[in-house]
Amino acid sequence: MSTERSEQVIIDTNFTTIHTLGRKNEGRRLRYMQKDGRFPVVFQKAPGYWTPYLMDIFTTLVEIRWRVTLLGFSLSYILSWLFFGLCYWLIAKVHGDIDDVSNSPCVENVRGFTGAFMFSMETQATIGYGFRGMTENCMVAIILVTVQDVFSCLLDTIVIGIVVAKMASARKRAQTVGFSSCAVVNLRDGVLCLSWRLGDFRGNHILGGIVKAMLVRYMKQPGGSVVMSYQDVHIQDRDIVLATPATIVHKLEPGSPLYSMGPDDLLGEDFELVVSFTYNGDSTGILHQSRTSYTPADIRWGQRFQDMLKLGKKNYKVDYALFNVTTWVPVPLLSAEELDRRGCPVEGSLSRGPLVALGKRNTCRRNPHNTGEVMQQTSL
Repeated sequence: MSTERSEQVIIDTNFTTIHTLGRKNEGRRLRYMQKDGRFPVVFQKAPGYWTPYLMDIFTTLVEIRWRVTLLGFSLSYILSWLFFGLCYWLIAKVHGDIDDVSNSPCVENVRGFTGAFMFSMETQATIGYGFRGMTENCMVAIILVTVQDVFSCLLDTIVIGIVVAKMASARKRAQTVGFSSCAVVNLRDGVLCLSWRLGDFRGNHILGGIVKAMLVRYMKQPGGSVVMSYQDVHIQDRDIVLATPATIVHKLEPGSPLYSMGPDDLLGEDFELVVSFTYNGDSTGILHQSRTSYTPADIRWGQRFQDMLKLGKKNYKVDYALFNVTTWVPVPLLSAEELDRRGCPVEGSLSRGPLVALGKRNTCRRNPHNTGEVMQQTSL
């Protein structure tokens, strides 16, 4: 029993902790941005509600759902066949082709509405069965066939353009570029840093893009209105080459909106960190944007992301199973402001043990009870 106790590793939660109590805060309000990048915003009583959608009808057709698009395309073809079929039937009716079988018809083998509808569909779809055909007896019918041919070309162009635009939509490509499910706070070169991961899940890689971050706060007024404030969050390296997963780093230094926040302060804070990655697709050249947000409940203090890049004989190997996996690291339970004020030095490697901040002496020492670095993997 004594041997088992001596070999047991004690995890000191006074120096490394994971915050999962923030779910209470999440239930108090609606997120400004969902994790998939969508904004839960609904416009009510906007002036000229339908005007922007009708003025930019092409964008409207690209943004609507596929089932609505397919229904609209089907109805456009069917209604156009019915309209031109009705016109052919009226021409045949006026010319006497329906009542007098011996009369020289305007359109061969069109003696009723069914024949007129079939001729309209065959003309617009360029089927050309050879059973029905235009004659030289009616100039009006010849003009109508010409108009239908031009209309058919325009309609096909619109349909094909919308389908191609929807298939090459930036939203679909943005779903293949993802952020980590959480952000972590740890020490980098003796400085507290907030970081999160960014990765491209496709085989063809993005050679360049720009990362941005913004802190959104919510302030509810006595009258029930909500006021939002926005603060830019400085990122150490905004230009990213996403050939391999990248770690985005924000230093908690003077000027940072998180500079005065410690791990305990995060539980009581009500903000949202909105991050985005804007880039050009390598295959299409279309501008894309992937985005997500982190609440205080999504920030893990005292952890870092586990390494997922390994060197092989012929290539680099990326294990995306570790994309959201974190490990414990020794980090003081102090805000960056308080850590700078106490002047606690961080020398050498962090593997020597976690730092303990002593409020009375304003000095830092190692924890003597820890026999080694404690690492714990947490799959999020």
